[in-house]
Amino acid sequence: MAKVVASFLLIFMCLGQLTAQDTLPKFTVTTRGNNRVLVSWTNAYPNVSQISIQRSYDSLKNFKTILTVPDPSNLQNGFVDTKAPTWFMYYRIFIVRDSGKYEFSRSKRPFWDTAKSSIKPVVKPTEANGNGTKRVIISDTMNKKEADKIRERLGEPKPVDTVEKIEPERFFTVKRRDTIVAVISEKNFKAFRDSIVYKTKDTMVFRSIDTIVVKPFVPKEVYKPSIYVFTEKEGNVSISLPDATVKHYSVKFFDEKNNPLFEINKVKESPLILDKANFLRSGWFRFELYEDGKLKEKNKFFIPKDF
Repeated sequence: MAKVVASFLLIFMCLGQLTAQDTLPKFTVTTRGNNRVLVSWTNAYPNVSQISIQRSYDSLKNFKTILTVPDPSNLQNGFVDTKAPTWFMYYRIFIVRDSGKYEFSRSKRPFWDTAKSSIKPVVKPTEANGNGTKRVIISDTMNKKEADKIRERLGEPKPVDTVEKIEPERFFTVKRRDTIVAVISEKNFKAFRDSIVYKTKDTMVFRSIDTIVVKPFVPKEVYKPSIYVFTEKEGNVSISLPDATVKHYSVKFFDEKNNPLFEINKVKESPLILDKANFLRSGWFRFELYEDGKLKEKNKFFIPKDF
């Protein structure tokens, strides 16, 4: 998955006016440049199991899912796409109902959001007017840089943006191998990290800035030779059991992949030497040793290549 900075919040773009959101399957796509495209919607469906945002160069085909929202049931939701190759891309919404029925919205391109904060007229004292003032109005359509230069010449301080900027909350996609197992918000990230670090032996790896892969702990197998079934110095297999003439011992032999080879139903003497030729090749072999029908030991042994 490409690295995407995503935001899920109630989209109220308050810059002098409220930007209305369309109701699904309709949705709103806007841009203000700076490589940012806002996709937002109002969800009036009573039962929705999945909502995904898709993007394509073409209005009809080659759409790819760029994000599946964590909670599709939210009344209002949105996503800020900061990684689109161009703002001329087409977007559409893929909606899946709880019943299994699904639908695609119509595709659309972003439109420019031109909403701006109103600018109050600048008043500068002058002797040219009987009342001692002259009204200078800066047009809303004027370039901001040029408007700031005019204010500077008039001695007017630059306007301060009083609209509080809400930092979008980040979300982390958690995978186990290639399967997505969770989506964690930034505020819950520390608790999730601590649960992995302190309560498991798993390893947490950042695949990208917002993608985490949890690698399960795999204990290394420590080989300890059996004292009952083992390879002796000539490479043959020795079976050495206490009270073999009194107790009932049986041994099953397997290859390294646990495919059965052969079985000794009753070991009548101890030690019992099995010629290594019985195993046809060198390598690791496994066995199960039973005493009176109960499993006594499960282990393995190695036959060298010198035969």
